[in-house]
Amino acid sequence: MNTVEATSEVFLTAFRALPKKAREAVVEKMLSDEEFLEDLVDTVIIEQRRKEPSRNLDEYLAHRRKKGK
Repeated sequence: MNTVEATSEVFLTAFRALPKKAREAVVEKMLSDEEFLEDLVDTVIIEQRRKEPSRNLDEYLAHRRKKGK
């Protein structure tokens, strides 16, 4: 386990040890942070699309130009 994984494990363990009301308050605070929310949405999208086939940038750009966007 690397340092980042160990640190995240410590924080998650501490979070789980909080009473329910405190966990709700932490989540509410995190979701009110615009930058965190953007990162969370990006992460969810990446995970949802992880199994999609990739395509090279030139193909993507050609497709976008063809569609007129």
